[in-house]
Amino acid sequence: MKSKSYACGVWVEGEPNGAAVHHPVTGELICTVSSAGVNFENMAQYARNVGGAGLGQMTIHERANAIKDVAKHLLTQKDHLYKISSKTGATKLDSWIDIDGGLATMFSYSGIARREFANEKFIVEGPPEPLSANGSFVGRHILTSKPGVSVHINAFNFPCWGMLEKIAPSLIAGVPVIVKPATVSAYLTQAMVEEIVASKLLPEGAIQLICGGVGDLLDHLNEQDVVTFTGSAVTGKKLRRHDNLIDNSIPFNMEADSLNCCVLGQTVAVDDPEFALFIKEITTEMTVKAGQKCTAIRRIIVPVAQVDAVSRALKHSLDQVVMGDPTVKGVRMGPLVGQEQCADIKETVALLSQHCDVIYGGNDVEMTLEGEGVQPYAFYPPTLLYCASPMTTDAAHSIEAFGPVSTIMPYETIDQAVAMAHLGKGSLVGSIVTYDDQEATQFVMGAAAFHGRILVLNRDCAKESTGHGSPLPTLVHGGPGRAGGGQELGGSRAIKHYMQRTAIQGSPSTLMAITREYMAGAKTSSTHQHPFRKYFEELVVGESLTTHRRTVTEADIVNFGCLSGDHFYAHFDELAAKDSLFGQRVAHGYFVISAAAGMFVDPAPGPVLANYGMENLRFVEPVFIGDTIQVKITVKKKIKKDKRPEEKRPTGVVLWDVEVTNQHQVIVALYDILTLVERKYD
Repeated sequence: MKSKSYACGVWVEGEPNGAAVHHPVTGELICTVSSAGVNFENMAQYARNVGGAGLGQMTIHERANAIKDVAKHLLTQKDHLYKISSKTGATKLDSWIDIDGGLATMFSYSGIARREFANEKFIVEGPPEPLSANGSFVGRHILTSKPGVSVHINAFNFPCWGMLEKIAPSLIAGVPVIVKPATVSAYLTQAMVEEIVASKLLPEGAIQLICGGVGDLLDHLNEQDVVTFTGSAVTGKKLRRHDNLIDNSIPFNMEADSLNCCVLGQTVAVDDPEFALFIKEITTEMTVKAGQKCTAIRRIIVPVAQVDAVSRALKHSLDQVVMGDPTVKGVRMGPLVGQEQCADIKETVALLSQHCDVIYGGNDVEMTLEGEGVQPYAFYPPTLLYCASPMTTDAAHSIEAFGPVSTIMPYETIDQAVAMAHLGKGSLVGSIVTYDDQEATQFVMGAAAFHGRILVLNRDCAKESTGHGSPLPTLVHGGPGRAGGGQELGGSRAIKHYMQRTAIQGSPSTLMAITREYMAGAKTSSTHQHPFRKYFEELVVGESLTTHRRTVTEADIVNFGCLSGDHFYAHFDELAAKDSLFGQRVAHGYFVISAAAGMFVDPAPGPVLANYGMENLRFVEPVFIGDTIQVKITVKKKIKKDKRPEEKRPTGVVLWDVEVTNQHQVIVALYDILTLVERKYD
């Protein structure tokens, strides 16, 4: 079997003399991988001109829905993908993390985009920025899709998740992708891309695939393109220095393998739940994906007094791990992805053993492997080393065996544990297992600058914790220094990474027209018809209603206090109120906004179906007995919602700007309300 690339709308079969990929369990040839025959310049142009054009016709919500539909389709193909995944040496759990984890990330990003962004082709970011004394000149930030392509160069350990967690935010941002998986597991990525292409749920050209080398692709990128890389720091640094990337200031996001640590708190005793959690977490991170994870725990930092107990417990736990064919029931750890990786680990462990003691496993240990026809050449046993002097020995902090290998190192104080964590020179993730919040705080505050993410694990969160090594769509995945200095995931941040942030300046009315969001000072409009009588499509951003006036009386304050139970002295105690910052009794703030609702709401049934909530409430000035209030409500933003099958009527969300003023035209309250409004057309 020969690998295939998907370029310019067609599948291109590689040359038969490409790189040979063998089954890590049996040693049989799976395929050869080659990108010979692919025109990389044409791929880049096709992505921009065809894929970019197709995505550019879609709104952010439409792209997000397409991502959701792709994920749904791939769910129907899980059995097929799991079978192929097992050929990489992945156990069922490993495949679940890679395949199901990737699909969950797609679903998550679809929800994030539809929840946090308007149904537009651009994003308005942050509030308006006043730039002049009288408010006639303001600024705003917007994000627009880059008219380029994002090139994703991925590592071998997660051929599905590694692709999906990058393409989801890129495609939602409106930027087509070229995916380049690692050669040794490219056949699994290829199988998934084949399903994506066959589904026809994405615009043509939105996704292309390179199985094999990238050739001269980087030479054909320009300033509107983006490159992301996951893999070794050595390869990442080489790519980042590419002349064309430097000359055109092409964004390069690097996520490199790091020597992540897990710290056992000094306050943890052997019989505490946290001790067992610590041992379980280390064992999991050493054996899942056979330790081939960029987030795996490489440094086990424990109090001096607990070294022997931790060593014994870890050895006992690792003794229970069954190795062999990942398709065999009961096998918890499969092989490394290939013989080359196994040779690399043996060489690295030999180098580490010059500075540390091998106390479990190692290069010469006899392995018992479950399954028929299992060949040992790609298997490596769980291995523990011990570094007696971690503050003076650099090897354990700088040499990484990318497999089931970790080093125990002792510390005397939490400050020393922090200093030890720093010696990794930048990590994707670190953990501390402790039930002492003060100890956790001390470690986090000291170690945070050297980590992209820190897990604090204890008995309270263990049951629902996703664990040390699980990047989550809503949290940043990346880290400083050795870890690459880049960032992935992190919720909406990942989508924005593929977009251009631009500051626009002008009058409030002009910026309202551009952003389709009302801002203070912009020209408003009104009609004889109450805006609550209008359907979603009929409402116009900037459309406004100014209500009748209402004078606040003492009876209002008394009645509201009795109804709400709020008898705060500033509302009821005349003498105490005189000594307050108000100088006299004031109306309840919540009475003011309740009265305002009564003033602007049209009571009869109509297109407004429900109040969705209130945001950004500020009580600006007090309202006294005898003050007269008036309300101005303005359409601030409209968000078209997708009609769900169970919904009888199509709807949209309307965000209203609400200003409550007194008789002196001074604003006393400001807030936004959201209403669910019926759409006239499906």
